[in-house]
Amino acid sequence: MASAAEQLASNLNFSTFAKAEDLKKRLWFTLGALLVYRLGTYIPLPGLNPEAFAQAFQGQSGGILGLFNMFAGGAVERMAIFALGIMPYISASIIVQLMTSVVPALEQLKKEGEQGRKVINQYTRYGTVLLGTMQAYGIAVGLESGSGLVNDPGWFFRISTVISLLGGTMFLMWLGEQITSRGIGNGISLIIFAGIVAALPSALAGTLELGRTGALSTPLILVIIVMVVAVIALIVFVERAQRRLLIQYPKRQVGNRMFQGDTSHLPLKLNTSGVIPAIFASSLLLLPATAAGFANTATLPDWATTIVGALSHGQPLYMVFYGAMIAFFAFFYTAIVFNPKDTADNLKKHGGFIPGIRPGERTAEYIDYVLTRVTVVGALYLVFVCILPEILISQTGVPFYLGGTSLLIVVSVTLDTVAQIQGHLIAQQYEGLIKKSKLRGGKRGR
Repeated sequence: MASAAEQLASNLNFSTFAKAEDLKKRLWFTLGALLVYRLGTYIPLPGLNPEAFAQAFQGQSGGILGLFNMFAGGAVERMAIFALGIMPYISASIIVQLMTSVVPALEQLKKEGEQGRKVINQYTRYGTVLLGTMQAYGIAVGLESGSGLVNDPGWFFRISTVISLLGGTMFLMWLGEQITSRGIGNGISLIIFAGIVAALPSALAGTLELGRTGALSTPLILVIIVMVVAVIALIVFVERAQRRLLIQYPKRQVGNRMFQGDTSHLPLKLNTSGVIPAIFASSLLLLPATAAGFANTATLPDWATTIVGALSHGQPLYMVFYGAMIAFFAFFYTAIVFNPKDTADNLKKHGGFIPGIRPGERTAEYIDYVLTRVTVVGALYLVFVCILPEILISQTGVPFYLGGTSLLIVVSVTLDTVAQIQGHLIAQQYEGLIKKSKLRGGKRGR
């Protein structure tokens, strides 16, 4: 028999959405904030020669700049004030999460609840300022080294570039927090999502243009469309998949009444690490090609040229390292975000246990054993989803925006946002039922 929540979810329709005034306000706020973000990606840096930079970017679009440009919604290609995007904040968040597992003081803050989370968030903001300043200064120096990219090189240009790029990143961080608190969905994820989705129409148009000019055959374009749909279906299936561990709670006595023991489930996601492994692996592997692109190839030794060529986008060695690094980061990041020992201690503290498993250390070992097997499946799924589009891109020249990483981000954020919208609608239906029951109770009392 379906639960009350499932029955309410099945009855959701347009009339229910039309009555949800708070949800509509949140949606309009989210759309307005994303519109502000998109407008900011078209405001160029002061003192830059846009035409010269556009020509220089074309030669580096296949490296790490192309990846960052995808996450920044095209702001890197135009070198706008949002060119750094939200990546410094994401990098700082990951670094702070790693440090919480190493530094005892941060680990203790993590266990202090809401107050500790606020302190950790403040440290993350400080880390964002530090990383953003370093990256912005590096970009300023790199722009000055290019011929004709900067109208008036010097310290004034460097300072103005650092202030503009860092200010853009801090504004996006604030905007993402506002979306999370006053809008719908995770604000940081939605900002990245908006940047990728904004470039999808041009990517599709580019693919169709390749078909019109004869560079891609019509059957191949149909195969690409079918493959993209199949990959999206696979992502939806796996991202919603869970391995549920049965948790039982003993009987308890309150006063003279005996309450039956409850049962619940501990959900272990098949892909606990999300899209982080793909982003990390792509960034690290594209660094050699990007560094070689900025350097003078004539001065590079033969061994460096050979390594850069073997690790360039689409090469077999690149694919092997890409898949291996995705699998490594899938296990590494899962170990960071999920601690079986803490979970087992919390279960023991609240009287919960897994049937047939002794509470405490044996429970932690069992959870770790199950999580490892689940992560193996999740890592293989990530490798498959990311490698298959990469092979297609290298063989056919399909635009970079149709890669596995972009599809993962778009589908995952869409699922999370739709789930939150559904949660708001279900909450509204519950409120309506409660109001009706109170009215009926009042009439009977009269």
